[in-house]
Amino acid sequence: MKSKQITFAFVALIATAFFVSCSSDSDTPTTTPPVVEAKKEISLSTSATLGAYLSDKDGRSLYFFATDANGKPSCTGGCEAVWPAFNVDNLTADKLGAGLTLADFGTVTTASAKKQLTYKGWPLYYYAPLSSGDGYGGAGTNVPEAAGKTTGDGVGGVWFIAKPDYSVLLVRSQLVGHDGKNYKSDYTVGDGVTTYFTDAKGITLYTYKNDNFKKNNFTKSDFSNNAVWPIYETDKIVVPSTLDKTKFSVITVFGKSQLVYNGWPLYYFGQDASVRGANKGISFPAPGVWPVPVKDSPLAI
Repeated sequence: MKSKQITFAFVALIATAFFVSCSSDSDTPTTTPPVVEAKKEISLSTSATLGAYLSDKDGRSLYFFATDANGKPSCTGGCEAVWPAFNVDNLTADKLGAGLTLADFGTVTTASAKKQLTYKGWPLYYYAPLSSGDGYGGAGTNVPEAAGKTTGDGVGGVWFIAKPDYSVLLVRSQLVGHDGKNYKSDYTVGDGVTTYFTDAKGITLYTYKNDNFKKNNFTKSDFSNNAVWPIYETDKIVVPSTLDKTKFSVITVFGKSQLVYNGWPLYYFGQDASVRGANKGISFPAPGVWPVPVKDSPLAI
């Protein structure tokens, strides 16, 4: 009998110890503080009309300027108040949002000695339009565009939301032929800017006056002359909002895709050597034989 009492007491002791242990665990739960991820310095935001575009850590939109044809900031003087330069010191890959690559970014110096970040060679800007003033004749102030807004896109036909996937962009620049002469938009010698098409990295595009509607009459089947006037090989159509996307199309040239505008196949010029802002082809072999594509280019026939 005494043996049974001892056994019962031992079992009860073990059960009590187990209960106390479990009770102790539940009374003092272990919690792990949530991990707060730092905001990315540059990310991709999305607009229902514009698609993906670059924005800063607060969601403010970033822009390209068409007159930065050569990759150098051309927004100076009063322009800088309306379009402040965007910069991030010591940008690293971990500061970029998904879909962005560090190799696409660089840094330039503005005319006022400020550092400015570039994307695919395009200096990046904010938009800070002038307010209407106090209503009593007082001067307005520059108010930074609110996060999520894209009202700077298309301003003056020269400011465009910074997108990661453009296949065509617009630049406004002086035409300078391979002969070193300045040309106007009608391909007569003289000074004057022309607004024309480039690729996403600002490399000049051309059309060929002897082509026909969606018909490349220059490129040989073995591409032996492609180094002279390389076709603009892409099947993507992502263009600034000021251009009519329906005027762009893609044709197949001996198995390769070539972008077309208003029926005109698009090319590069080999002697431009992929240099931003170079447009030497406008005078080769004579002015107007290889014009740059412009918004109002006539329909090819």
